Amino acid sequence: MKKDKILVIGACGQIGVELTLALRKMYGDTNVVASDLREEHDLLKGTGPYVSLDVMNKEMLHVLVIRHNITQVYLLAAILSATGEKNPLLAWHINMQSLLNVLDIAKEENLDKVYWPSSIAVFGPNSPAQDTPQHTIIEPTTIYGISKFAGERWCEYYNHRFGVDVRSLRYPGLISYKSAPGGGTTDYAIEIFHEAKEHQHYTSFLSENTYLPMMYMPDAIRATIELMEADAAKINVRSAYNLSAMSFSPKEIGAEIKKHIPGFTMAYAPDYRQEIADGWPNSIDDTLARQDWGWKPEYDLARMTEDMLKNI
Repeated sequence: MKKDKILVIGACGQIGVELTLALRKMYGDTNVVASDLREEHDLLKGTGPYVSLDVMNKEMLHVLVIRHNITQVYLLAAILSATGEKNPLLAWHINMQSLLNVLDIAKEENLDKVYWPSSIAVFGPNSPAQDTPQHTIIEPTTIYGISKFAGERWCEYYNHRFGVDVRSLRYPGLISYKSAPGGGTTDYAIEIFHEAKEHQHYTSFLSENTYLPMMYMPDAIRATIELMEADAAKINVRSAYNLSAMSFSPKEIGAEIKKHIPGFTMAYAPDYRQEIADGWPNSIDDTLARQDWGWKPEYDLARMTEDMLKNI
């Protein structure tokens, strides 16, 4: 039986650190190669092989895949929503070309599986805001969302045209205490916990009643692995699955934190990220993920808040 060898690209990012550790626990430390452009994350040191890799260098990536007998690739490298608006052409180039490099190598080397994350950023102001369905109007207004929507189409194309088993999730905002956020519009929901514990005050860059879909990182990691472990016959969406856990506003998360830190106060100073958030859904309908491969979240706002404050 062929042994799985997994390459995680962007392993030092917000998702990458925890996903790499989870995959090493499942597949064995030596069978999961972590890679990134930056220095190895402290939490990854000593847990398995680490390679410095620029995913934009296709030849270097191809050699790495062959040399390590890679059978699965998780491509997590990307420029996120808020950062992308500062340099749209760079964001488009990196987000798009990195995916095309991986898909092309997956086709040439007949890799078993590829994972690439999409995002709720694919939706826009003309998408239904409440319980946004899997198939709906998709007119993203950020370069991040545009690149993710184009990427979904490429994933579907490579699956239908070349048989590449590529799988994807439209992540909501992700919240974690282990690794720093990467420049997204939902980063306030991580910053707020750090500021609450250190200063008992937080000034939100989104207005108090801005509802956004969110997810605690343990759920996101589990969803990713469950999708990748599912039988290929069950995967009926080859663009990217809607994924949901909870939706809340800055005001609501502030009230939840106040239950644990009674002296906590909040202020609001919306910036350019408010406009991005206003174009995104308030909540997501993930019925297909639940039907096709049994997705079910474990964390709600109360349970997540308690765990975040305990661990930061």
